Amino acid sequence: MHRIVPCEFGSLASFLSNTRTASRHLRQNCRALFFFLLGVLLLAPTLGAQTNCDEGNGPLDSAQPKNASVAEVIQKLGVAETAAREARSHYTFKQDVLMQTLSGKNVTGEFHEITAVSFDAKGKRKEEVTYAAQSSLRGIQLTAADMEDVRTFMPLILASDDLPMYNLSYDGQQHVDDLDTYMFHVSPKKEEKDRRYFQGRIWVDAQDFQIVKVCGKSGPEKVRVKKREHPQLQPEFVTYRQLVDGLWFPAYTRSDDLLQFPGGAAHLREIVKYTGYKRETGP
Repeated sequence: MHRIVPCEFGSLASFLSNTRTASRHLRQNCRALFFFLLGVLLLAPTLGAQTNCDEGNGPLDSAQPKNASVAEVIQKLGVAETAAREARSHYTFKQDVLMQTLSGKNVTGEFHEITAVSFDAKGKRKEEVTYAAQSSLRGIQLTAADMEDVRTFMPLILASDDLPMYNLSYDGQQHVDDLDTYMFHVSPKKEEKDRRYFQGRIWVDAQDFQIVKVCGKSGPEKVRVKKREHPQLQPEFVTYRQLVDGLWFPAYTRSDDLLQFPGGAAHLREIVKYTGYKRETGP
């Protein structure tokens, strides 16, 4: 995203803890309660706040994983994430993207797009825009990288074939609301030209070995650029997942970030919701 003026990204604090609690209830077969709470919270008005990666997290315990080595946890993560990616390609869902530029607390412009997402028989993503208001964003220019964030990096899935591109550094065990998780720092092993990566933290469920929370940003960023090129900075975001038919799927992303450009700061708020997962029935 080329950002030239202030922007910022928002949050829904109650969603964060209640979604995790409801997800645990779902694992205990309280599926109806979870989806009721999730639906209410996704429709609730958002409250302005800075992106907070640590909201809902308990103290970090640097102890090694239980009953497995770090390498085994990473291997199980790849297997579980591969299964989730393959399963998600058989679902339809709604992707709701809201971006707002702000000056102080005042919204100066907005981009809002709702898309129906599905996949063809070969797993290729298909999109149908069902709502698109005329953009009134002030001082920013959306790029292909911003939409790639919405499709790929915000709903991050680290399947087995993705893992060789990254260094995963184990930090310890941590409660994310009422879930027991392993926390890792993730960074690209090597940056290749014209290829983008995720860098940040992931929280892996200690029982299912799937990612349940992501916080970080995409890159690489470009601040110092050649004449007639635009700087390219991306905001930090946090994403939470929900249980869908026994697998953790991306559900809610929020970002509220102040981006520092050579010509001044840009403040942008973004909320992305991935809702209405429905498994497609084959022929």
